[in-house]
This record gives sequence, C-alpha cells and structure tokens, in this order.
Amino acid sequence: MKRDVDRLMEERGIDVAVIEGEVKGNATMFYMINGAKLSHATVIKKRGEEPVLLCGTMEREEAEESGLRVIDTSKYDFMKILKDAGGDRLKASVEYYRIIFDELGVSGNVAFYGKGDTGANLVRLNALDEGLSNVTVMGEYSDNVFITARATKEPYEIERIREVGRLTCEVVQHVIDFWKSHRLEGDTLMKADGTPLTIGDCKTEIRIALAKRTLVEEVDTIFAIGRDAGIPHSRGNDTDTIMTGKTIVFDIFPQEQGAGYFFDMTRTFVLGEASSEILDAYAQLSEIHESVLAALKMGERAGKYQGMVCDFFEGHGHETPKTNPQVRNGYVHSLGHGVGLNIHENPRLSNAPGMADVLEPGHVFTVEPGIYYPDKGWGMRIEDVVYVHEDGTMENLTKFPKDLVVKL
Repeated sequence: MKRDVDRLMEERGIDVAVIEGEVKGNATMFYMINGAKLSHATVIKKRGEEPVLLCGTMEREEAEESGLRVIDTSKYDFMKILKDAGGDRLKASVEYYRIIFDELGVSGNVAFYGKGDTGANLVRLNALDEGLSNVTVMGEYSDNVFITARATKEPYEIERIREVGRLTCEVVQHVIDFWKSHRLEGDTLMKADGTPLTIGDCKTEIRIALAKRTLVEEVDTIFAIGRDAGIPHSRGNDTDTIMTGKTIVFDIFPQEQGAGYFFDMTRTFVLGEASSEILDAYAQLSEIHESVLAALKMGERAGKYQGMVCDFFEGHGHETPKTNPQVRNGYVHSLGHGVGLNIHENPRLSNAPGMADVLEPGHVFTVEPGIYYPDKGWGMRIEDVVYVHEDGTMENLTKFPKDLVVKL
C-alpha cells in the first residue's frame, strides 16, 4: 500500500524516488498520480514528503486531478536549455534535472523508475550520476519499492478490481449466449450467411463486448480450441471453426480504459458433449482447484500451494514442473500471480528459486491450475481471482460458474 512507500524507501537507503515516462503501460506512474488522465509525466517523491507531479502545460488541468502538488514544466524552458547545450539532448537533460533538483532540494540516493528505452535510459542515468555532484543515481532490479507496495491493495483498489471482474464475467456470459445464438450443422456452429463461426468471429465479439463496458485488451485474449487449447498461452487461430466436443480455453484479462486495473479469469468449455477422457480430466482439475481455494491461509508461503498442485497431479499420472522442469504435457506452469495495475504482480504462487512470497492482507492473486495435452487435441484451465481480507478471510472475486459443457 502507498503508506508503505516511505518505510520501504528507508529500508532500502533511498532518499528520493523519481518516476518517469508515459502513463500507459507504466503502472508505477499510474499508481503515483492516482490515475490522472495524463499521457506523460514525472513524479518526484522525497522520503517522508508528499510526491510532486511535473507535467507539460497542455495537461495542467488533468494533472490537478491527481491531488498532488503540480509543477508546470514550461517554467524551466527546456528549449532554451537545449539551445544553450548546443542541441545536445543528453547534456540538456542533465542540466534540466539539475535545475529541478536544486529547486526541490533533491540530494542523496536518488532511485529512478518508470518506462523508456533501455539503452537510452542507461546512457542518461549514467550521465546524471556523473553530472550531478550531490546525487547518487541508483535503481532496483526486482520487487522494487513500488512493486512491493502495490502488492497489497487498498479498499478503493479492491472495489475497482471487483468491478472489472463483474464486467469480465458479463463478457464471458455474453460469449456463451453468442454461441447459443448460432445454429448447429453437424459438429460446427454456423453463421447466418452459411459460413462456419470462427475463433476470429468470437474474438471480434469479445472486443465489442469489452468496449461497451469501457474495458480494453492489453494483448490478445487467449481463446483457443482443440490442440491449441493444449498450449497454455496460445491465442488461438482466427480461422479455426467453433466445433462441438473440443475444449475451448477462454482466458480473458481485460483492463480498465486509461491504463487502470486488470482482472484475470479462465474458463474451459466444451460445446455439446465432452468425451469421457475430457470429463475425467476436468473432474481432477476441478477437484484440485477447489482444494487449493479451501486451503488458502494468510501467513502461508504462496509457493506451498504450487507444491500441493504438483503432488496432486503427479498422483494422478500427470507430469509437472516438480519432477520435470521442461514439462510440456500435463501440468506445465506455476499456480498463480498477483493482479492489479499489471496483469502479473506479486504475490507469485510459484516454487521457483527466490520466490518466497507470503500471503498477506490486501493481496489479490489468481489460482489457475491447468492440464494440457496438445497431441491428444485438448487442454483445460480454471482461473479465479482471490482477495485476502484484513482478517485473513479469502474472498473469491470471480463470480462465475465452472460448468464445462455448454448445451446447444
């Protein structure tokens, strides 16, 4: 939570945090400007003080919506600084920050965060470190101050995630109704024009349904049928037809418009009738999914539940990462991840080396076991989002049935 930022900065020896770059795709920036509708900005956060937002004059009114102290950067006249630097943008950038840091009393260990070209940032930050005598430029490689703070959500964040979840469930139900609105010819759903309904048609319908609910796709929704459903992150082939008897993995992870909060849910469907092999496997998947949800406990290491799932699946004859790190058939991935302003955040329900997350109040995370056999022509996954309340109660935010078979 934001209240943890100053403590985390102190623990890590950071005097000042600077967050830069575009807002879109820059979760830390969005977090610090409280979702203000800006395109590009800089935030300077001195330890123990409120953040200051710097932005261009064109977005000055949008910046005021952040609730932060706002500085209009036109006052620094970057064009004059650039002219005085003989057009050398790197030299001008160092001088620009020198002026701002002097005005705001920035000194000591200054950590940079945000978004930008990796190589350009390397050159620029080295230049700032060399050119600013009272500043030591630093950074953090993983689980930085803001990633750590964002892992535990405040009540207003939970309500936004909850609402995205409600709308996401509406979209999934809409797709089921969309399937049912088509006639069946043999084993294929047909459109009114006499051509087969395809994955591409369904994805178009999904995008329209999302847009009507002011949600967007960050990347293409996972919507895969048959063999492709057996490849966990296959997006599916747009030309594949929607047929009965095949598993459809529908993993939808929309985001609020304007770089906001995500949700993440997966359901597996079979239209018409499912084979006994698929039904048996789905019964196993449902059993372990429900067992994990029932076993979740605040204060436990998140990776414990990955071990629980691996043991279960291996006991039912499926390979897992526990005994085969290169596994491609069976259970092939980790159990879950945090959800928030990024689709993948902490905590990680993983046994990978270095993963030591413990379930805490405010955590929001997925539980998503799956079974995959592409060579057999099927795959399946169930994914719900769970919230840890202050008292340790686990709340499933995914209010949608897990029925496998869709009768037509």
